[in-house]
Amino acid sequence: MTFSDSELVPGWPHLDELKQRLDVESSDWDGSSDDSRLTRDLTAAIDYVKSTVGDWDELTDLPDEALAMAALTAAIKFATLKTQEAAIDAIRNDPVFNAGLRGHRRRFAIA
Repeated sequence: MTFSDSELVPGWPHLDELKQRLDVESSDWDGSSDDSRLTRDLTAAIDYVKSTVGDWDELTDLPDEALAMAALTAAIKFATLKTQEAAIDAIRNDPVFNAGLRGHRRRFAIA
């Protein structure tokens, strides 16, 4: 099996990947015109991962496979749970999300 260069470069998950994980085949949920759109959920998940890592620099930082998986996991929670509060609580307790962030955090909350 051979891989193209684009398959070897990690990056954030795309809308098609989220739709595949959610088993959505139509384009009815594409776009970002309201809160029910998957594009908005995916963007929120990526931003959540960046803020959880802390000190994310858009110019120099790139996601690896682990961060991409954490973002996809968060996007699924944002898309399937009824409120953002419920999604964030579920994300914080998700072992896949936490494993994806392991070793990536640059800033920790101080209690």
